[in-house]
Amino acid sequence: MKFSILLEMVFDLLAKRKVTAVYFAEKFGISVRTVYRYVDDLTLAGVPIQITRGREGGICISDSYKLPKGFMTKDEYEATIEALQTMYAQLPEERFLDAKRKISAQVKSEIRDFSLSGELSSILVDGGTWGDTGTFAERLRLFENCIKERQVVEMEYYSREGDYTKRKIEPHVLVFKQNVWYVYAFCRVQRAFRLFRVGRVRSTVQTDEIFNKRPFTREDIPLHFFMMETDFIDAKFGIDESVFADAQDWLGCENLRQVDGKWYAEVSLPDDEGLIRKILGMGAGIEVLSPPSLRERVANTASQIAKTYHA
Repeated sequence: MKFSILLEMVFDLLAKRKVTAVYFAEKFGISVRTVYRYVDDLTLAGVPIQITRGREGGICISDSYKLPKGFMTKDEYEATIEALQTMYAQLPEERFLDAKRKISAQVKSEIRDFSLSGELSSILVDGGTWGDTGTFAERLRLFENCIKERQVVEMEYYSREGDYTKRKIEPHVLVFKQNVWYVYAFCRVQRAFRLFRVGRVRSTVQTDEIFNKRPFTREDIPLHFFMMETDFIDAKFGIDESVFADAQDWLGCENLRQVDGKWYAEVSLPDDEGLIRKILGMGAGIEVLSPPSLRERVANTASQIAKTYHA
């Protein structure tokens, strides 16, 4: 019971940023003294709450505060978002939308910080690609096994210079980002860690040589995992029923809304090299409504594709 009240107090503060002790007391049927005791508990838990006195005073929370990672499970987040959406439908107040946006942003932040735990059996991945006869998936399994067994791999790799070079690598971790597989490995040729695209590997040989794992952190891997390293763009889309399931997977069901029988999405997305390709991958089932700059970029790319096929 107490945990539920503490959780709801945090949500109220995230939505309103400032409330009175009397408000909490009346809402939960507790005394004002108990409210202040609960506020102390939240403060001890690391929630940045302040109490201001006077006529315009109240219980306040920092504008920059987000829930700590792992504060709730994925199912609890989804239930909270669904409840806020239902509350907004019944009582269309902006505070419910504000709370929903903050909780949704928290979920995406935790997803961006996701890293494999090492329990490979808890994750099932289909490594096949279009037109692949199984070679790509077999190569992934080889890298995975060599990472686990700490075995050196000999491979032929397509370099930036446009030719294949032979490398000996010590594979440390597989990375999957934006539908591209990479292996992060120590390269014996360059004497440094490098990120190799699995799709550019022509052949691999699992050797009997054992290596000792070298220390590294996720920040050492040269990919833009963090929000501050990537420019984001606020976009609005029109979604056709034909790509609705794909839009849910990409944009998140919490960002889709139906107006007059049509589906729309408003979301902040990484404005990197994969954004235009992702939009075009849904064909005519998705339309960029804003911003005009993104709409123009998609149109220009589509025109270039059309010219290629009409040449």
